[in-house]
Amino acid sequence: MPPMSNASPGPMPEVPSEAPRVVGPPGRPWSGGGREELAAAVRRLMELTVTSTPAPGAFADATARIGALCDELAAEVPSDGDEPVGRFAEQRRIGPGELSSLTEAMPFDMVVGSCNPVAPPIELWFDPPKAFGRVVFTPPYEGAPGCVHGAAIAAAFDIILTAANVVADAAGPTVVLSIRYLKPTILGIDTEFESEVTEVTDRRTYSVGRLIQDGVVKVEATGEFVNLSRERINAMHRDRLADGRGAGD
Repeated sequence: MPPMSNASPGPMPEVPSEAPRVVGPPGRPWSGGGREELAAAVRRLMELTVTSTPAPGAFADATARIGALCDELAAEVPSDGDEPVGRFAEQRRIGPGELSSLTEAMPFDMVVGSCNPVAPPIELWFDPPKAFGRVVFTPPYEGAPGCVHGAAIAAAFDIILTAANVVADAAGPTVVLSIRYLKPTILGIDTEFESEVTEVTDRRTYSVGRLIQDGVVKVEATGEFVNLSRERINAMHRDRLADGRGAGD
């Protein structure tokens, strides 16, 4: 892996208390309308689920109330169509000149999505040719006691390296993601990422990244990515649905 700068990217710009709203295509209001607030509330619930120690019976009561809310929301889930539901704020490709809108275009991403309670979510910023990220991993992401689960770190690198690919205008699906865990990554403290592209060929993009805590490199990653058009993804989805209908005939 080629050397990368140890310099900190500096403090993040101050984030407004109300995240900007990006409204998607007609009939797909993935962002706005209280969805980010709901995701944040569920994210808090996830943390309390693994950290709180209430009086006996409290969990059963909470389960009943949450189950009733889930039943209410389940009635509003649309059926699958011939193409996968595009849970994106904008159905378009994000180029290197639109880096600020990268996370806004992926509100349901499991790593950076503001509408996905599974996401920490990681904040991204850019200083071409590099991409940077910052997050504080909370107890739901725990593996060994007091440490971040390796699977959560791998998921984070998948999008961190992709961000570098976007900077290079060479983004595409992951083919190979290799993680080298050097030291334990600690829960509850600032965790920084940085990544950059090392090579771009006709069909492949190669990237490297690092995870840093308190100035110490804890994890290194390398990735290989390939171009895959939206049309090919939709075709695979249609083929899967066709196979499923044929099996039931």
